[in-house]
Amino acid sequence: MSLPRTFVGFSSTDINWYRLMCAWKAHEHIDFNFCDCQLQDALNSEDESYIKRKCRERIDMAGTYIMLIGTDTRSKHKYVKWEAEVAIEQECRIIGVNLDKWRYINEATCPPVISNIGAMFVPFSPQIIAYALEHHNAKQSDNWHYKDHIYTKLGYTLNGNCAERPKLTPLSEIFGR
Repeated sequence: MSLPRTFVGFSSTDINWYRLMCAWKAHEHIDFNFCDCQLQDALNSEDESYIKRKCRERIDMAGTYIMLIGTDTRSKHKYVKWEAEVAIEQECRIIGVNLDKWRYINEATCPPVISNIGAMFVPFSPQIIAYALEHHNAKQSDNWHYKDHIYTKLGYTLNGNCAERPKLTPLSEIFGR
């Protein structure tokens, strides 16, 4: 199966979440992978047209745009917003990944640019992101989220707006080694 070509946008304060997501690709026991179309170097510019042009070069390679949504993402009116605008212009699939584990859109943190455009919203977790990369193909104006049965099928525990997978207990703890 070919990997979804994906551009991941995020606030600079969320770089460690992005790095963790990249590490999932290398972990042999997690069924998660994507073809990363990230910009190789930070753009030191305030010029919107220049930044959008550089983003367009990478997003043109992608069919999917993932936005990592943290506590300050909503207030990012330059780079994050500009990347999303280019992804929308290029008609990419949009997946909003909530770092607060919400499985729906969280209006308090989600940037308006990806609200009500047919984006899928999932919590930050490799199994559900992998599922969304494989299954989300929406082309309508509403926000999307997966039904409870998808999460339970993938091993998640649901708690209100949030979904979490139980942490695996290391064998050393089970067998006392």
